[in-house]
Amino acid sequence: MASVEVSLKEMMAGVEGSLGAAVVDYTSGMALGTLGGGKDLDLTVAAAGNTDVIRAKVRTMSELGLKSRIEDILITLEKQYHLIRLITGRSGNGLFLYLVLDKERSNLAMARHQLKRVEEQLEV
Repeated sequence: MASVEVSLKEMMAGVEGSLGAAVVDYTSGMALGTLGGGKDLDLTVAAAGNTDVIRAKVRTMSELGLKSRIEDILITLEKQYHLIRLITGRSGNGLFLYLVLDKERSNLAMARHQLKRVEEQLEV
């Protein structure tokens, strides 16, 4: 089992082109930890904003009567991928992993695979 700090390091180091990572509580919108980012990528603000994205999608799925669970959400920008993976394990309910990638230098499939691996090992 991995801590939040170890998980953040694995997210950043495990995917080429990673720009920033966060573990976020989507019930409160608070980041439990962040790594990377910078003046053009405030991970605390992004964590809060992406909480709204998750809440909207969960609400919409409920209204549609969909019983499936969300694995991940991808937001594609001109130069970046923003990947959100909901944590479904017993210790991570209400949390999500957030990874920002440089679109030209990263492999989206590998990023999804890495986030799944990190999710399975995270212990909060």
